[in-house]
Amino acid sequence: MAKPKKPQKLKARLPRGFVDRSPADIRATDAMMAKIREVYERYGFDPVETPMFEYTDALGKFLPDQDRPNEGVFSLQDDDEQWLSLRYDLTAPLARHVAENINEIQLPYRTYRAGWVFRNEKPGPGRFRQFMQFDADSVGAPSVQADAEMCMMMADAMEAVGIARGDYVIRVNNRKVLDGLMDAIGLSDEADAPRRLVVLRSLDKLDKFDWPEVAKLLGDGRKDESGDFTPGAKLSESQIEGIQQFREHSVKIAETYFPEAANLLASDPAAAEARYEEVLKGFNFLGESAALTAGVNELITLHRLVAVAGYAKAGVDTVERVKLDPSVIRGLEYYTGPVYEAELLFDVTNEKGEKVQFGSVGGGGRYDGLVKRFTGQDVPATGFSIGVSRLMTALKNLGKLDADEVLAPVLVTVMDGNDGTAQAKYQHFVQQLRSAGIRAELYQGNWKKFGNQLKYADKRGCPLAIIQGSDERAAGEIQIKDLIEGKRISQTIEDNAAWREARPAQVTVPEGDLVATVQKMLEDQKADRDRAPATE
Repeated sequence: MAKPKKPQKLKARLPRGFVDRSPADIRATDAMMAKIREVYERYGFDPVETPMFEYTDALGKFLPDQDRPNEGVFSLQDDDEQWLSLRYDLTAPLARHVAENINEIQLPYRTYRAGWVFRNEKPGPGRFRQFMQFDADSVGAPSVQADAEMCMMMADAMEAVGIARGDYVIRVNNRKVLDGLMDAIGLSDEADAPRRLVVLRSLDKLDKFDWPEVAKLLGDGRKDESGDFTPGAKLSESQIEGIQQFREHSVKIAETYFPEAANLLASDPAAAEARYEEVLKGFNFLGESAALTAGVNELITLHRLVAVAGYAKAGVDTVERVKLDPSVIRGLEYYTGPVYEAELLFDVTNEKGEKVQFGSVGGGGRYDGLVKRFTGQDVPATGFSIGVSRLMTALKNLGKLDADEVLAPVLVTVMDGNDGTAQAKYQHFVQQLRSAGIRAELYQGNWKKFGNQLKYADKRGCPLAIIQGSDERAAGEIQIKDLIEGKRISQTIEDNAAWREARPAQVTVPEGDLVATVQKMLEDQKADRDRAPATE
């Protein structure tokens, strides 16, 4: 007779593209986000929360009649046969929320929210299927003033988490300027929309490739080192040359006239306005375009606002925190005006061992068409999103991550687990400590081997252990063992004289002195920790 097969154990495995988070990561994230939240609140923004699932058609990227709309998103079918998808950003759900509550919401609607977003894409190094974003938006705010405020708030958020001026910059462009460039090279017809996207995606590669490689993407296409071929935009040589000239010319304008205007606004407003006039003339060198003129005027207005507020001056004692940069290309599908990006300027070592700039940790722009999809009426909006994990990585590289470890709990040990009176005492001790604001834990494992309790305390990093056996209980006393000091003494003290001079690693006190003694011993430990860096 064959032996019955043992049931196969379920293999524990983490899904690809997802990560488990440790207590240290969670606490560091919470601390960082609290600092950003304080900036948002200071600007008068209020929190809102939307669900992780939305109807798939509401996300704006997929058609409701697809057999299974799971390209790029994770989708499932509800019991009423409607498709739901996990959100892939926080902006589309906000647009739905505003449209659904348009009669109750007070516009402009100034809001922020943090949450997980999900991408059904192939995971890779540093590329996850679940990650957190922290957004702020002004909905119903048509003025460039709202875009300027977003840029300044991004700058303040960078500094709030510990990134110094000079280590970051908020780079700003305008989609209308890019549309004007498309007009200038003859790609303004509706039929040219696919080619315009290819051109803009190619220009967006300028942070990775030199101009000759980007020029290939604008032309017939580019073959990479592996032999893979990327089809190009099929532009003519004269069109490619026009783009190159525009890029070089606009970069020169951004790096000269704008900073000069910022520095002159306070001392010589007329001279500053003259610089802005030069900006407008300079951008029109390929020919006039209504879109280009509108975009440049918006850039000038935005720059004037941030310059007056002190964010765009550049000089010996000041750093250009908000900078006009025509190379910024974001959100090709839905941004309609100013676009901006928070870029970190310090060097890091990449996976190839090369020194590179850290790069972008967030960005955003004006998206005046998203809410209109639902309402049919114009509802202007602008906002930005911070990539939480990427910003955390940046702070870790700078040594600015708030990694203050939460003190492990004081452990109340169990000597007489079968004695009801003793158990009540132990529970009373732990509640006394908690009521005094001290993290405390009552040992819940197998109490019969006391050595295991101290091993548990050591692995947990518990600072103190509270001990009461029958003898101490009869005397109304408790022992408090300093686990940190005890470990230090055993490692560093070699003779009896030094042992006697050291702080006692264990004391016996009346039960009524429990809280005061624990507080004093924890304060002594903290004083030791505070002194440690100075003596290393």
